[in-house]
Order: sequence, then structure tokens, then C-alpha cells
Amino acid sequence: MKLIAIVGTNSKQSTNRRLLAYMQKHFKDQAEIELVEIADLPIFNKPKDRRIPDSVKAIADKIDAADGVIIGTPEYDHAIPAVLMNALAWLSYGIYPMLNKPVMITGASYGTLGSSRAQLQLRQILDAPELKAAVMPGSEFLLSHSLQAFDDHGDLVDPDIVAKLDALFADFRIFVTLANKVSGAQALLRKEAENFDWEQL
Repeated sequence: MKLIAIVGTNSKQSTNRRLLAYMQKHFKDQAEIELVEIADLPIFNKPKDRRIPDSVKAIADKIDAADGVIIGTPEYDHAIPAVLMNALAWLSYGIYPMLNKPVMITGASYGTLGSSRAQLQLRQILDAPELKAAVMPGSEFLLSHSLQAFDDHGDLVDPDIVAKLDALFADFRIFVTLANKVSGAQALLRKEAENFDWEQL
């Protein structure tokens, strides 16, 4: 199973990146997970010629080729970071790599909430007509007090947290398999996404 893990931050010291890197190592026998950075994408400006930057195309191609996507999001002011919103705007502007793509959301925070509000907002965004990702239901992975959550080797130290992540990832692997089999409406959904225009509502 090939998965793309989007690091939803431009922070170089993010514990969300550390969590995704841990998953890449911890689940290496179950899936190939490639971490993808979005910090250097240009700011979305809705170009009239609909030309997509090469850096965005490269990420879209990786998503297209993957079986599923993991998105690690911090929470800033009860919302996803601007850099993640920027990436999703590009990935839904005349291209549709997220359409029906199975998605697992993770989040880490220094405090107790573990990016719960940002995860809720991200689910709403991924349900937008131009994205229409298949987000795994009932599956929040919230890593609180993330500065204390890892040891010097980058491994999670709490066995209960590891057990929860193991269970969610096992569910996600099943969800990916099922979602990729149930794709009869994908052509219709793609046509709807291509024809959708907020300015014509």
C-alpha cells in the first residue's frame, strides 16, 4: 500500500511532522509512506489561465499515484494553518487529485486538545465540491502534549497512544481498500467537480 503523508505546516520543528515520520517508520511493514512538504508552494492567487505551478503538479501526481493520503494538521486559532489551506486551494483548482481519495487525519498540539477543532474544519474543507475526498469516518487521532510525547529516537513513549494509533491505522488500511473498490460514481463526481463554479451559483 502506497500512502502520501502531507505535512500540514511550514514550521521546521513541528511535532506534526515528527508524528508523520514516526508513522512512516512504525508502519513500514504495512505501507510505504512518503512525507510531502507544502511549505514552499506559491501563494494561491487564482490565475486566470488556470496554470498550475510545477510544485503543485508534482504533489498532485504523487496523490494520484497513491492509494491514500494522511494529513497531519496543527491547530492555529482553532483552524488549520494557512499553508495547508493554500495547498488545498491549489489541489482543487482545475485538478482533482483528492477526488474519492481515502484520507486519514492526524494532529498534534502542545496543549490538551490535540488539534480537534482544526481536524473538524479540515473534514469540512475536504468535503468541498472541488475536493470531495473520502475521509475515514469516526477516526480522530489527537496527540496532546506533543512536546513530551516522543523519546530521543522519535518514537511515541505512551503505549496506550501507540495502541490507539495502531488500531486507527489498521482501520485506515481497510478503509483504503474498500474506498478504492467502491468507485463506481467517480467519473460522475469528477464531471460535477469540473463543472462546478462558485461564481455561477
